[in-house]
Amino acid sequence: MTLTHRQAAAWCAALSACAVLAVPGTLPGLATDARLTLAVFALATCAWIATPIDDTYVALGAGLALTATGVISSETLFGTLGDATVWLLICAFVLAAAVGRSGLAGRAAAFLVSGAGSVRQLVHLTTAALVATAFAVPATSGRAALALPVFLALARVLADRARLVVMLALLFPTVILLSAVATLIGAGAHLITVSVLWESTGEDIGFARWLLLGLPLAIASSHLAAEVVLLTMTRRADREGPVRITAEQLQEHTPHPVTGPLTAAETRCALLLGTVVLLWCGEPLHQVPPAVVALIGALVAASPALGTVRLKDALSTVPWSLLLFMAATMAMGIALSGSGAARWLVSGLPGGGVPPWLFLGVVIALSTAAHLALQSRSARSSVLVPLVVAAAGEAGVNPVAAALASTAAAGFCHTLPASAKPVALFADLPDDTPTYAPRDLLRLSLVLAPLTAALVWLFALGVWPLLGVPL
Repeated sequence: MTLTHRQAAAWCAALSACAVLAVPGTLPGLATDARLTLAVFALATCAWIATPIDDTYVALGAGLALTATGVISSETLFGTLGDATVWLLICAFVLAAAVGRSGLAGRAAAFLVSGAGSVRQLVHLTTAALVATAFAVPATSGRAALALPVFLALARVLADRARLVVMLALLFPTVILLSAVATLIGAGAHLITVSVLWESTGEDIGFARWLLLGLPLAIASSHLAAEVVLLTMTRRADREGPVRITAEQLQEHTPHPVTGPLTAAETRCALLLGTVVLLWCGEPLHQVPPAVVALIGALVAASPALGTVRLKDALSTVPWSLLLFMAATMAMGIALSGSGAARWLVSGLPGGGVPPWLFLGVVIALSTAAHLALQSRSARSSVLVPLVVAAAGEAGVNPVAAALASTAAAGFCHTLPASAKPVALFADLPDDTPTYAPRDLLRLSLVLAPLTAALVWLFALGVWPLLGVPL
């Protein structure tokens, strides 16, 4: 295998770090467990960046190395797979399978987009629909898979306006990625962030609290991105032409009914999903953990009498590789924090003399750019969040605000087709459907990256303190 310059540089940096850590007497303030943790992290990060080895394989290998060397116990490694947040994600995928099987998502999308009379209305109604899917489908790849048939139906209806089709092809993954911050189940990285905060600070962020902090940012960033996509991917003449999309036109390209009264399965699914979301949001009132609510919902969704999907079929949609990856990286985060490695790494940084606004600006800028090196969103959080939390303590910044800002900023990953699975999915469409080119992504990123980073920074400074997360 021929290494690129970036890959060679990554391997040189990782091996040099390991060599320094292995020499006795160097870095005297660093304990043995912290040395081992940093060496494992350096090698794992390099493997994520510079090799085609599966991310999950690398994460499991790193977790095993930390366990074999005694940095973490086997109970810690295997216990992460039984974490409540992992069960929340499993059950949420079962619920998503029920929603997809019922056809409810397509009906809701048809209801929204058929009300558009102009291109701008179509863009923002589509954006609103995609933001709403964050409550029904966990993880960005699952939402992209659910939204793809809707996009293809729209593309066939708008076949005579190719530039609009290309614009929508870019709009879908852009909004899916940026709106993930709306809910705790929006991305696996969120669950890693919550786990690191709990292990490091004892701060527990539940579904309702994340929703309060994340949903306003998701709405603002998604509609801002929609305008940017619209303006960068279309000409004035494209935007001025009227749009007429009827439910009947969409029905020609989808197997599920999009008009008429709801079927019995759709009614049951809508009631179940609404009840689950309400119970998630009402967690501070009834004190039932979100994972328990999700498990109840999953059992109802797969029940013989009331369900719309068989449990066996629903479980086949769960991305088990993603869950194993999350569990392993959560264990790595525990090791990084518990061994003292994270605190040592940031101990040389300026302390309380750095203004909080500048500290957050640096964190957000680094997190926004991190997708250029680490393509996995969860991997970025497993590396960045423990360091950000430790550095926040040294700088006198609230670790919760810093971790949330880093995780939200890391949601930007639009520069290359390989930067995120939704981007890759919509870059390679079936049936010769028009879609975007790599140069379109670069043009969008040059505008959208600084705008979304600035928006996260403004929320961390001005909005989240009003919602209970002081700086």
